[in-house]
Amino acid sequence: MSRISSCFSDLKARNRTALLPFITAGDPHPGVTVGLMHDMVDAGVDIIELGVPFSDPMADGPVIQRASERALEHHVSLHDVLDMVRQFREQDDRTPVILMGYLNPIEVMGYAEFARSAADAGVDGVLTVDIPPEESHDLIQALRSHSLDAIYLAAPT
Repeated sequence: MSRISSCFSDLKARNRTALLPFITAGDPHPGVTVGLMHDMVDAGVDIIELGVPFSDPMADGPVIQRASERALEHHVSLHDVLDMVRQFREQDDRTPVILMGYLNPIEVMGYAEFARSAADAGVDGVLTVDIPPEESHDLIQALRSHSLDAIYLAAPT
């Protein structure tokens, strides 16, 4: 069972809902991200959603856009975000971490390499906002081959 599934099963057994906050990796400075992740867990977070900075965050509002801009000013890349998760895992192997971002950096790295690197770093799930499920077969296969959960944003309609 994945860390995400295990977390939701545990929460259901305790009749609780999940607290799942979002931060952009590298904002306000790359050196604080891992500490913030640990602080969130200490404050009671169930799952961490870690944003991968992107230069054209079209699906995000102005707050997250500015967070990405600040992180990119420090040259935070997808590789850096994976290193942050790896550092987080040195002290926490229980809290699920979901990467949230856009397809371009994943495509540049290659689906198979991204999935392998994300799994090796300790990522549990990937939410890619700009690829619909019906167009994501190859990405899903790569993620599944490394036991990573594919997560989508979906409207009730």
